[in-house]
Amino acid sequence: MQLTHYNTNFTKHKFPIIVVSDNVTNAPNIGSLFRVCDAFGVDKLILCGSHIPMGRKMTKTSRATEKSVNFEKYESALKVIQNLKSKNYQIIALEITESSTPIHTFKFSKENPIAIVVGDENFGVSEAILKLSNTIIHINMYGKNSSMNVVQATNIALYEITKQML
Repeated sequence: MQLTHYNTNFTKHKFPIIVVSDNVTNAPNIGSLFRVCDAFGVDKLILCGSHIPMGRKMTKTSRATEKSVNFEKYESALKVIQNLKSKNYQIIALEITESSTPIHTFKFSKENPIAIVVGDENFGVSEAILKLSNTIIHINMYGKNSSMNVVQATNIALYEITKQML
């Protein structure tokens, strides 16, 4: 029998993880970020940018998880990252760079809380944030495309991080 929202028995768990979106502005992507943050027990979602849509398109995709996920909105992702770094968060950017580490080989530390930074749909994580990051990780890609949707990448990253933290 297929289980529903009402009869699953997953153990609830909160992880010391903050997802920081660096200028993600597509309403369905934002709604999906709420959903994935809820699914993986993320402590907080921080939405950064000047035009963060919180209307009907976002709520349709979020399936009401914006009501249960702790979130904040800020103009500057850079200032948020500087603040989190001063509070001893591990700043981990999810981006493909010349020196990024494949996520499946990276060992996430349980010593300090994690801020995982995900980037703009077109331009990725900003160069200034990449320079501030403790680590840059990427997801290996085996097809012709060189990138994947920000939400799908966030799903994969949160799966790997929470798997290692349990």
